[in-house]
Amino acid sequence: MINKTANKRIYLSSPHLSGAEMQYVNEAFETNWVSPIGRNIVEFEREIANLVGVKGAVALSSCTAAIHLALSVLGVKKDDVVFCSSLTFVGSTNPILYQGASPVFIDSEPSTWNMSPQALESAFHQAVKINKLPKAVIIVHLYGQPARMDELMELCDAYQVPIIEDAAESLGSLYKGKASGSMGALGVYSFNGNKIITTSGGGMLVSNDLDALAKARFLAAQAKDPAIHYQHSQVGYNYGLSNISAGIGRGQLQVLCQRVHERRNIYQTYEQHLSGIPGLGFMPELSDTLSNRWLTVITINEEIVGISNRDLVLALEEENIEVRPVWKPMHLQPLFENNLIFTHDEGENVSETLFDQGLCLPSGSNMTMEDQERVIHCVKKILSKSCNFDLRDI
Repeated sequence: MINKTANKRIYLSSPHLSGAEMQYVNEAFETNWVSPIGRNIVEFEREIANLVGVKGAVALSSCTAAIHLALSVLGVKKDDVVFCSSLTFVGSTNPILYQGASPVFIDSEPSTWNMSPQALESAFHQAVKINKLPKAVIIVHLYGQPARMDELMELCDAYQVPIIEDAAESLGSLYKGKASGSMGALGVYSFNGNKIITTSGGGMLVSNDLDALAKARFLAAQAKDPAIHYQHSQVGYNYGLSNISAGIGRGQLQVLCQRVHERRNIYQTYEQHLSGIPGLGFMPELSDTLSNRWLTVITINEEIVGISNRDLVLALEEENIEVRPVWKPMHLQPLFENNLIFTHDEGENVSETLFDQGLCLPSGSNMTMEDQERVIHCVKKILSKSCNFDLRDI
């Protein structure tokens, strides 16, 4: 009998519906609340705020919009400077440009792959010398792993600079018992289709500062002044999340803990079967943190393994398996070629090394064990052709 699933496409991280979403979506249709207003939005905001332990939340059309509004309510404007993690998706950084400000990039450090406290301290020292402190610091929790928040917050507090936590990839992750995204002045989450839970597309801004959230909500609804006619005194945006999408999010939120458990199990299976390969490593998990393991990320030392991460991407694509290199650091992007980067150590750029070696494996919570076994088998098969050791022994 032909196995019809033998060469089916295995995606990096596809949406995984719970079945509970339709209850809330149908309610939106039945009540005719299908715009960016309605009960699902109110409840989704409340449920997220309660989950992560903050006073309030604003549901938005994207995480990029949430970062933009966070910068806006913090007063970031033209010619200001914002410090930002370099190893991230461009959505973390583009909103800085929307405000006419300039990003200064901070390198990663080895134990979390997130913002280096050492590099951040160097950046602050230089900022003091030129009398140009940043208006905000955007700290990214990469692939679900929380950054070293104690050290980073201590530095930002010392210079009285607010933190925006980009927790786009880390909903459900914990740092010393605290939810990622809940520790800075403002936090943001993504509900894009590939995230651990989805609203098809959307984001959330969270904070304990209810005045800041009220201002963000005002700006997200075109900044309409309180008048019976349409009056606008400042620039606003069309950033609201629809009541239908919020309904999807409410159904997804019910299974968040299960999704975290499933993704951590996927990571553990990969680690069990691949960690013995010389030259292949895994993204670390910092002590006293819990990563949601949104994606399982490995590193490949080409000198030892005999193949680069790019070569493995192409070889796995031939097997109809979607894998991707880690994010290309922002300071290497043509868009930001003239922006400063502060490295973790002199002569050591951790984010560049991770880009050269890092690879994201398929990690969707709807993967079957057969899917994961196929990925593991293909990785071993490809590496066996380039390695000087017998992978059958691993």
